Amino acid sequence: MKPLSVIVAQNNSKSAESLAKSLYNHFRSVNLAANVDELWRAIPRHRADVAVVDLEMADLEKIRDLRREFPATTLVCTHRLADEKMWTEALAAGATDCCFSSDVRAIVLAASQTRVLSHAHAA
Repeated sequence: MKPLSVIVAQNNSKSAESLAKSLYNHFRSVNLAANVDELWRAIPRHRADVAVVDLEMADLEKIRDLRREFPATTLVCTHRLADEKMWTEALAAGATDCCFSSDVRAIVLAASQTRVLSHAHAA
C-alpha cells in the first residue's frame, strides 16, 4: 500500500495543527486547509488521497459537492460533538466516516481501511 497524502480542514486552527501533528506519524504528507475554498484547491494540488473535513467548516452539501468533484479522495468528516445522526448524514453525503475531531485513531482507521479496501477490490 502506498503512503497516503492527507489534507486537514478543521474549523479551529489549533485543533487543525494538533490533528496534523498526530497524523504526520501515519501518513506520507499532511497539509492544512484553512477554509473550504482552500480545501477545494488543496486536494488536486497535493493529490490528496484523504481529506479530513470538519462539519463545522463544510456542511453536508459541501461534502456532497466534494464527493462529486473528487471521487477518488476519501472524505473523513469530523465534529467536536459527533453523534449517530451526524454519522448517518455524513455517510449519506459521501463521507467514509464521521469521527470526533480529537479521535486520531478513528480518523487514521477510516483513511487506511478505505485505501486497503480499494486496493483489494482492484486486485
